Amino acid sequence: MGQAQRKTIDDFVAEGHTPVMAQYMAIKDAHPDALVFFRMGDFYELFYDDAVKAAETLDITLTKRGKSNGDDIPMCGVPFHACEPYLAKLIKSGFKVAIAEQTETPAEAKERVKAEGKPASKALVNRDVVRVVTQGTLTEDTLLDARENNYIASLSEIAGQFGVAWLELSTGAFFVQPCDELEITAALERIAPSEIVLPAKLEEKLETIPREVLSPREPSLFDSENARKRLEKLFGVGTLESYGGFSRAEISAAGALVDYITRTQAGNLPHIAAPQQITSGAHLEIDAATRRNLELTRTLTGGRKGSLLDCIDRSVTAAGARLLQSWLSAPLMDINAINARLARVALFAGDNSLRDRIREQLKSVPDMERALSRLTVGRGGPRDLAMIRDGLKSCEILRAQLQSHNEAKTVLSGLLDSLKQKPELAALQDHLQKSIMEEPPALLREGGFVREGYHARLDELKTLKSESKRLIAGLQGRYQKETKIDKLKISYNNVLGYFIEVTAKNGDALMNFDDGGSNPFVHRQTMANAMRFVTPQLAELERDISSAGEKSLALELEIFENLRTEIAGLSGDIGKTAQIVAMLDVASGLAALAIERDYTQPILSNDNKFNIEGGRHPVVEAALSKQSESFVPNDCDLSGANALWLLTGPNMAGKSTFLRQNALITIMAQMGAFVPAASAQIGIVDRVFSRVGASDDLARGRSTFMVEMVETAAILNMATENSLVILDEIGRGTATFDGLSIAWACVEHLHEVNKCRGLFATHYHELTALTSKLANLSSHSMQVKEWKGDIIFMHSVGAGSADRSYGIHVGKLAGLPKPVLARAEEVLKLLQSGEQSGSLAKLADDLPLFSSVQASAEDKPSALEEALSAIDPDGLSPKEALEVVYKLKGLI
Repeated sequence: MGQAQRKTIDDFVAEGHTPVMAQYMAIKDAHPDALVFFRMGDFYELFYDDAVKAAETLDITLTKRGKSNGDDIPMCGVPFHACEPYLAKLIKSGFKVAIAEQTETPAEAKERVKAEGKPASKALVNRDVVRVVTQGTLTEDTLLDARENNYIASLSEIAGQFGVAWLELSTGAFFVQPCDELEITAALERIAPSEIVLPAKLEEKLETIPREVLSPREPSLFDSENARKRLEKLFGVGTLESYGGFSRAEISAAGALVDYITRTQAGNLPHIAAPQQITSGAHLEIDAATRRNLELTRTLTGGRKGSLLDCIDRSVTAAGARLLQSWLSAPLMDINAINARLARVALFAGDNSLRDRIREQLKSVPDMERALSRLTVGRGGPRDLAMIRDGLKSCEILRAQLQSHNEAKTVLSGLLDSLKQKPELAALQDHLQKSIMEEPPALLREGGFVREGYHARLDELKTLKSESKRLIAGLQGRYQKETKIDKLKISYNNVLGYFIEVTAKNGDALMNFDDGGSNPFVHRQTMANAMRFVTPQLAELERDISSAGEKSLALELEIFENLRTEIAGLSGDIGKTAQIVAMLDVASGLAALAIERDYTQPILSNDNKFNIEGGRHPVVEAALSKQSESFVPNDCDLSGANALWLLTGPNMAGKSTFLRQNALITIMAQMGAFVPAASAQIGIVDRVFSRVGASDDLARGRSTFMVEMVETAAILNMATENSLVILDEIGRGTATFDGLSIAWACVEHLHEVNKCRGLFATHYHELTALTSKLANLSSHSMQVKEWKGDIIFMHSVGAGSADRSYGIHVGKLAGLPKPVLARAEEVLKLLQSGEQSGSLAKLADDLPLFSSVQASAEDKPSALEEALSAIDPDGLSPKEALEVVYKLKGLI
């Protein structure tokens, strides 16, 4: 894939390699960063280091073959007809794979060599790389999750400006965005690409991005002028200005991405939509730490199940699921665009009948986006044609259903206009309906997918193939009638093929048969008691029968290619139709969610309001409902003088849940979804920051406290007055006074400098003193009740601060040993006496903390336990049992 000068086959032959291994070495030299699947007959073979790596990853046998250039050659292989599971495992493990196919048959190779004046024994079948498979360039359903986006991105820098381009190869969606250096990581985290193409010099800019997704390329790939020409040629325009004012860095990134895809697809570019420019500030920014902490699309363990996306996804199409993921990953800032989405959700939420009809029809819509991509890149099959046909048909039904609904006509007017089928699409749908079977086979190479009656010659060939015996019998009957020889029969052997046989007595009649001036019966063989003949018609029928399979398959492939070309010519219209269907799916799915979970429509504004009444955490609420438990809703008003909350209360009381739920409600509102609350008024938020939970980063030598400080620093440096910040227990990872000092300074900075809306949860009750000094800071706490030495978590938020943290009570719930709890109570009382230095000295004098006597005393059974142990239930009379109950009650 690189531009460097590569060795030829002759160069490797000169080094002592056999011709076939020299061919392999030349291909490998041209693709040094990929494993080479080298087609040899029915297998893809791998050699040398490729074989060693593949055998270990795939858990297949590593063997050796004869020496080449004096060395044994490690090798392994996988069957070409069942290679996808192996390919998927290699790609998932981070490898790139170059597919080297045979581009001619052995017979064609011999003919080519003969034409060159060389002996046929020297024929070497040509092989070439037809595709380089990478994580970001997958298109096959078997290698992709149908409900997940699979973006490939490109990053470029020109004169201090940065540009990001990203593309979903399986759907053709193409985007570009300018960004400054501080925004790079956040932008890439939002996109979540499977692969990032970039100049090697920019790798250091992406410290937090996993190394295995980076594909560094040569600098020449990112030349902006070449990139511009490449894009103008691809989209058939004289200038890119028609798509917007792209910066040179954006053009460089987009052009490099197209070039990389062209190389990996060996020139077979899929359908690629015109690039959409995402302007700076178009989306609510969410940094990597916040995405991770809030578990938007993945949980902290890396799975989809349990994430917000998993909780709110009610889409019934794969395209809808992917669009929902995109919306959740990139909430909007434009209040008009948000309200347009909310209006669609409200439409479907307000009419159960319409929603149910539309969702039922959506279930029949196949994944047109990915079918279109496979067809345009040359990897489609008959079922992809059927998916386009069925999808277009379903879209017409959807449009008719919505067009008959007055409110839908108004709310969805723009979408319905775009969904209206153009004459060219209608003609394509009709063509596909007439040509492709209702349920075609999966594999193109096996044929059998064209409808009977569509192509007369194909029908004849299929008839020949499947009804050869009947055709021969029909011709035999015809000859019997014409010659009046009842015993004439048509037979077959490997020498003559099909032939006509009559008795010797009737042989002369055929020899002298006159068919209007010519005799079609040609004598071929005389036997003792019979004579054999052939006719031109029988010879032609034999040729047709013997080649009917090949001819019918070739004709079907020709029909397929014509249809594929027709679809490719309308790829833009088909892609746009598929996108509209996805939008309808997302809107109706979010409406179904709102009805199911009792969500409400948020009210967005361009001020700094933030008033949520009866807010709930969507994921926690869903989990509790499965256990038939209810979630305790809470209000949160961060408007005006309440912009910054200081939240205190014990662990396990729900502080972190409360913090997260308000951030999630904000994100859901700005993505255009109804939210889990009784009501929600939210002024547009430009950034959401979250520092919740504890984790370290051992790979980069960072402790939990260091990670906390790095993330807190990013928040304090980047938050604006339009941001929403949630911080949980800042300063807990260091000495008490150090931690308190840091937390104190952070609260002041958020209030005085950032001036943002925020929730600051802490166990440092000393911070509540700031509420009298800072005008927009207010104290709130998680409510608890004490009952006979235990605490009950109310999970509700109230005004004021908590008087204590109840840490020992939580330790009791966690199961700490009784001696530890008793000792902790003693230490706590001494520390709270106000004489810490003397108290600490006294505590030290009491060591060792737990003698065996003390532990034994603590573990001694209580009087109640001893009384219970002494009871023999089976030996008690009713009167004695009643007396025992009174006795036990007295011991409590």
